[in-house]
Amino acid sequence: VRAVLVKSFARIHETNLKKQGMLALTFANEADYARIQEHDAIDFVDLKDFAPGKPLTLVFRHADGSEDRVVAQHTYNEQQIAWFKAGSALNLIKQEQGL
Repeated sequence: VRAVLVKSFARIHETNLKKQGMLALTFANEADYARIQEHDAIDFVDLKDFAPGKPLTLVFRHADGSEDRVVAQHTYNEQQIAWFKAGSALNLIKQEQGL
C-alpha cells in the first residue's frame, strides 16, 4: 500500500494522490505526528473496511519493539475508493472499458 500521512493537504495535491491510487491521509490527532520514528513499520489495521467517512487505524511498529496506534482521517468518496482499489483512476477506466 502506498500512502501519504500528513497534518494537512493542499486540495489539489490530495486529489492528485487519489487519482494515482495512493492513500491521502491526515492525522485525526495532529499530536500523533510526534510519535512517528524514522524506521517505523506501518500496518493498516482496518483497510479492508475502507469506506467514506470511516477513519483508518494504523499501527506504527518501532525499532525498539514498541508500537503506537494512530487514527487517520480521509476524504474519499466511493468513486475515489474505487480508484484506490484499482491502483489509479486510469487503471479503473481501463478495467471498465475491458482494456
